[in-house]
Amino acid sequence: MSENINEETQITKPATEETTSAERTRGGVYYRPNCDIVETAEELLVRADMPGAKGEEINVNFEDGMLSIHAPVKPRQDEEVEYLLHEYGVGDYYRTFQVSEAIDAGKIEAQYAEGVLTLHLPKAESAKPRKIAVKPGG
Repeated sequence: MSENINEETQITKPATEETTSAERTRGGVYYRPNCDIVETAEELLVRADMPGAKGEEINVNFEDGMLSIHAPVKPRQDEEVEYLLHEYGVGDYYRTFQVSEAIDAGKIEAQYAEGVLTLHLPKAESAKPRKIAVKPGG
């Protein structure tokens, strides 16, 4: 299950910059979804475990190099329910990432299926590796 923490994560190779915690304007329980991040020559791929969320209610924003994910999750039972045992916590998901790569924000895509949010963050052409041909000197 996801950790209940308030911190921001950087999607970078080891960086020298400090990351500041994101501030919340609403109280309540937030869970940090566990994520896998893969970098290819073409894109960054982020997969976030967010069971219980509804795809149409997930908010993904990318602005000024910050990627944020927020998904409200409704409680499974009414607040009046008296549990004999209550081990599974339910709350909203929230996570932010500082993205150091040049991302083409207009081409970001997101899909949600079977409790997993998949984000495709394509790199801008200027950030993609390219091969430079070497011409023989003469």
